[in-house]
Amino acid sequence: MDKTGADFKYSVSTVHSRLGGNAHPIQLAIGAEDKFEGVIDLIEMKEYLFDGGADEEYKVVDIRAELLEEAKEYRQKLIEAIADFDEAIMMKALEGEDPTKEELVAAIRNATLTSQFFPVICGTAFKNKGVKPLLDAILAYLPSPVDILAIQGVNKDEEKVERKASDDEPFAALAFKIMTDPFVGKLTFFRVYSGTLEKGSYVL
Repeated sequence: MDKTGADFKYSVSTVHSRLGGNAHPIQLAIGAEDKFEGVIDLIEMKEYLFDGGADEEYKVVDIRAELLEEAKEYRQKLIEAIADFDEAIMMKALEGEDPTKEELVAAIRNATLTSQFFPVICGTAFKNKGVKPLLDAILAYLPSPVDILAIQGVNKDEEKVERKASDDEPFAALAFKIMTDPFVGKLTFFRVYSGTLEKGSYVL
């Protein structure tokens, strides 16, 4: 958000128009470029104001009057979008009731797990603004390995096999990058889908 020309709402709109993604902000930016000072959390309905320090501390305060109506509007849009994935949220929306924080968090997580809903937040790592809420959002909404269905693949005998995310399964991984380090030598980065790999072992 500190880059020249940063526009959070436009960025969200391009996820829809260019990628066809069902993206909805769970935060709103307060300011942009060199005036970016924090975010409005649409779940808590609070402002998070960052000082930009290395410790990434922030203050939680009430939403200022001039931003409150916009925050209410985007929270309502978020609730309507989530209602498509959660019957309890839909019933509360139809009855004019406001869902609790716990209900919203659970509904957003479940919708995200379908890969048909994408919560969007903002910040700037360079200025230490929004990093901690990002990490909290990853824990709250993104799937853990056990939330993912078993991975299907082909073994060395060209047979189709399935691997669950478990240490007890045979080792299966995908090497996605190879690089050469002047001090360490050749490095291979890989994602592990199942099983374990110990230091000094080999993979065929």
